[in-house]
Amino acid sequence: MAVTAPKIKLIPVAIVVFAIGLLAVVSTFGLFASGRTELPLWLNLACLLLPIGLALGVFAVFRQSRKDRG
Repeated sequence: MAVTAPKIKLIPVAIVVFAIGLLAVVSTFGLFASGRTELPLWLNLACLLLPIGLALGVFAVFRQSRKDRG
């Protein structure tokens, strides 16, 4: 029988958070390129989701690899 690896539950959350942050960063660049300078605070704060999602993903993979080692 093939042994399947345990599912990492934090990875899908990290992917969604990263994707929302990436969308916010792309829209911020687009708005700046179109000449807008006064962007809403929520959009600037949403850009912070990109590194948070990346950190969550790295943490989840690191934690899973530590569990696999014993």
